[in-house]
Amino acid sequence: MKVDVLLGLQWGDEGKGKIVDVLAPKYDVVARFQGGPNAGHTLEFDGIKHVLHQIPSGIFREKTRNIIGNGVVLDPIVFKTEIEKLQKYNLKVKANLFISKKATIIIPTHRLLDQAYEKAKGVDKIGSTLKGIGPSYQDKIGRQGLRVGDILAPSFKERFKKLTNIHLEILKNHDITFNWSDLESQFLDAISFLKEFNLIDSEYFINDELKKGSSILAEGAQGSLLDIDFGSYPFVTSSSTVTAGACTGLGVSPRNIGEVYGIFKAYSTRVGSGPFPTELSDADGEKMRKEGNEFGSTTGRPRRCGWIDLPSLKYSIMINGVSQLLMMKADVLSIFPIIKVCTHYELSNGSITELVPYELVNEKIKPIYVELMGWNIPLTGVSENQIPVELAQYVDFLEKALDIPITLISTGPDRTQTIHRTLK
Repeated sequence: MKVDVLLGLQWGDEGKGKIVDVLAPKYDVVARFQGGPNAGHTLEFDGIKHVLHQIPSGIFREKTRNIIGNGVVLDPIVFKTEIEKLQKYNLKVKANLFISKKATIIIPTHRLLDQAYEKAKGVDKIGSTLKGIGPSYQDKIGRQGLRVGDILAPSFKERFKKLTNIHLEILKNHDITFNWSDLESQFLDAISFLKEFNLIDSEYFINDELKKGSSILAEGAQGSLLDIDFGSYPFVTSSSTVTAGACTGLGVSPRNIGEVYGIFKAYSTRVGSGPFPTELSDADGEKMRKEGNEFGSTTGRPRRCGWIDLPSLKYSIMINGVSQLLMMKADVLSIFPIIKVCTHYELSNGSITELVPYELVNEKIKPIYVELMGWNIPLTGVSENQIPVELAQYVDFLEKALDIPITLISTGPDRTQTIHRTLK
């Protein structure tokens, strides 16, 4: 068996949570490989909406084991809150959830530093979720971070105090108000709670499961265009959101990667600052936002909306080695009589390209569109053989342009509102 990877191809919020939940029955193990509480994976079934931030989206499937991998940055306080919210569903969380000892811990001062750094940037702020993600990854790379396995050591509180003292000294230079006694008490209480769970050497766990023939799905967070190396830097997240990140974030060899599921919306969205070539700052953009309920599941911020962007999708497909495409929110476009597709960029020097330029942030990009007819009918309850002709034409156009099959179309937020396509 190999590890299949599921990740977003745009700027996040593509609908990964729903798809992991839909695919989970096929897999013995679901493993998160990067990110942290800045993720917001939304699942909807039985009339209930669930938002997960750090816990893998297979947790609602009774027979699926879930791993928080070493590439994740884990906030124990957020973790405790998430677990408490799940308790009313009588899930076998403690039996089915495993946490890597090598996962980095987010401590309260990481969140404070995140606020301070973002505030200091002023108009140049990147739109951070302020969850402490960047500062925690900074400490990880700076080799002074704390890891989940460290909470088992007798010296943990001493090491925690040493790191917080470093942070508190930095915070003296910033205008941030906080009650450290309350934050520290809340954190240490969450650490005691975290000790009750299965803390494992996840790289051994996963590779042993591969030897046993178990099926494994690696669940990504954020999106490929927010990758620390390949995204629209510096308006990116602090981790590797691409397929390669599944290898380093789980301890899996590249030769053990199987299918790569690339998720994308039938249009584009982005939260926070940064370039967005096809953004609609008009009535169509507002209609798209309202119809798609495009508000961040982690921050609540309204998402910027625009037409689908093929140059950026092709770029994400290339760097991820995508083998199957999954199209989300096709139902949102039902309100538009005409649908636009960006096929190329016109750069400031007048040249036309379908490549993503290095200077994506500073380059003045004009999207070049083709127009397709909309389907203008609701997609609720539509099966594969009932797909409107115009939607079929839209899917066919995208498949030919991207040269990858679209094997799934989502027509609503519920797990049942999903069309699995039979490829000819």
